[in-house]
Amino acid sequence: MSIRPVTHIGSTQSTMEGAGVRLERAFGFQDPEMLDPFLLLDDFRNERPEDYLKGFPWHPHRGIETITYVLAGTVEHGDSLGNSGNLGAGDVQWMTAGRGIMHQEMPKGDANGRMHGFQLWANLPSSLKMTAPRYQDVASKEIPVVTDDDGTSARIICGEFWGKRGPVDGIAADPQYLDIHVPAGHKKRFKVDTYKQTFAYIFEGSGTFEGASDPFGVLTEKEFGGEELKIRDETGNRSLVIFGSGDEIVVHAGEEGIRFLLVSGAPIKEPVAWHGPIVMNTRQELIQAVTELQNGTFIR
Repeated sequence: MSIRPVTHIGSTQSTMEGAGVRLERAFGFQDPEMLDPFLLLDDFRNERPEDYLKGFPWHPHRGIETITYVLAGTVEHGDSLGNSGNLGAGDVQWMTAGRGIMHQEMPKGDANGRMHGFQLWANLPSSLKMTAPRYQDVASKEIPVVTDDDGTSARIICGEFWGKRGPVDGIAADPQYLDIHVPAGHKKRFKVDTYKQTFAYIFEGSGTFEGASDPFGVLTEKEFGGEELKIRDETGNRSLVIFGSGDEIVVHAGEEGIRFLLVSGAPIKEPVAWHGPIVMNTRQELIQAVTELQNGTFIR
């Protein structure tokens, strides 16, 4: 087994999207090769209804998949295909936009006014850019939860983990999407496919991830079980951790435990032409998409 080194630790950036939704962006609109096949991750956590109720009115998507995972509150959604519904706490929607869809997402808080969830964008390969749109709405009760003897738990949204498989399937990047909690003071190893791009997003508690030697001196050396390890400085709430190559990650949970998304997927390794909610391979394809939006032929 080889431990994946930590190649990057970053904090979120505050931004505003939709009709005035304040959120925290973990990554997005950077070099798309950095986390290929993933393009963007937003943390829409808020306790002020005025900061999220205006929501995300009708807007287009083409060439990508959007993954919405709700932890608190609800998200009402509708689209140009006639689909509509509500995502509640623990629910997931995996939308494959394909050749094009118009939809809206309107968040509403829980009884205490809290709204919390994540939206991840995953790219589609050129062969599936113009595929038919598809939804996979998954209720919280359908998502398996596996708990280890030490109290470590994982909600398996997509992919296989600890002998269980998540309910979302048929995704181009063959991703693994996990919601993991490690209790305070525990060290835990998690296997990850060697050939997949992998990141963690911490949203509760804190902890440290083992990594390789770092030329910039931001690693500290510690002893554990007689083996010298290189351990990153402690990371906490709203931290993005990107890993290099290897087949496992190792985390040491802090005093309050740690909860994080662990996401991996197979890189697509194709050119990316990106304009807002439309992601294609060439500038000409972007121009075509915008032209179709303007003349009313975007939805096919």
